Amino acid sequence: MNVPEYYAYLCSAREQLWNFLRALPTEDLKRPLIDGDRFRSIQDLLLHVLDVEDHWVHGVARGQTDYHDQDYRHDWVTPRAEQYDLSWILSYGHSVQAETQRFLASRPDYSAQVALVRDDPDTNTVTLDQLMWHVMTHEVRHTAQITLLIRMLGHTPPWLDYLRFMRPQVVA
Repeated sequence: MNVPEYYAYLCSAREQLWNFLRALPTEDLKRPLIDGDRFRSIQDLLLHVLDVEDHWVHGVARGQTDYHDQDYRHDWVTPRAEQYDLSWILSYGHSVQAETQRFLASRPDYSAQVALVRDDPDTNTVTLDQLMWHVMTHEVRHTAQITLLIRMLGHTPPWLDYLRFMRPQVVA
C-alpha cells in the first residue's frame, strides 16, 4: 500500500462520513460528550483532524500557509468548533483535501527529510512518507472516536472500512 492509495481511501471515507454528519442535528454535532478542555464533540474532533493535516502536510512539510482563503483562519490549538457551522468546517476540509491531493499528484519524494520544527537546527526529522502515515493514522484514530460518539448519540454510523472502498481484486 502507498500514500496516494491510502489517502484516496481516506477521501472516500471522509465524504461518506461528512454526508452522514450533514443529516445529524446540529446540537448532536456540537454536544460535548468527552470531558476535557479540547476535542469534546464530534465537530471538535472533525476540525482537529483537518487542522492536523493542514499543519503537518502544508505548514510543516511544504511550508505553505496561504493556499486557502482567509475565511478558514482560526485558532487551531484551541479551535472551539462549536462556534462554526458544519458547512464551514466541511468547506475548510475540502480546501485542505484538495491541496493535499494536488501535492500528492505532484509525486513528491517520500524519502525527503522533513524537519519537525523549522526554526530549530537541532530538531528531529522524519521522512515525508513517515509524516504522511502519521497524519493518515491520526485521522483513522479520530474517525473511530467520531463513530463512537455517533453511536453514543443513538445513531448508526456509516461503514467506513478500507475494504468497502478498495475492494479486493478477484483472482481468476
